[in-house]
Amino acid sequence: MSLVEVEKVLIVEGKSDKKKVLNVINEPVEIICTNGTISMAKLDELIDRLFLKDVYILVDADDAGDRLRKQFKRELPEASHIYIDRAYREVATAPDHHVASVLLSANIDVNAKYL
Repeated sequence: MSLVEVEKVLIVEGKSDKKKVLNVINEPVEIICTNGTISMAKLDELIDRLFLKDVYILVDADDAGDRLRKQFKRELPEASHIYIDRAYREVATAPDHHVASVLLSANIDVNAKYL
């Protein structure tokens, strides 16, 4: 059995966000949880590990998510940012079809039953 190197990495805030995304995606994607914040040391370590990978940022549409997104824009400018509708506020509580739609718009394959 050979191990496949995952080329796409999705950064989310928490475990419930990760669970939501895992429920709708249909391709191998590494999902990293920041648990709401990330230290500069951890971020530097992450940047080194993410070199040459497609990195996507999907955080909540609230103040904490906005702060985290700004930090990633500054420190990881090549990452693609995925936005949920502000009406849903949290990735974890957004409807599956909405999460699937925003992931698909970022070229992440999703299970068709959520579209």
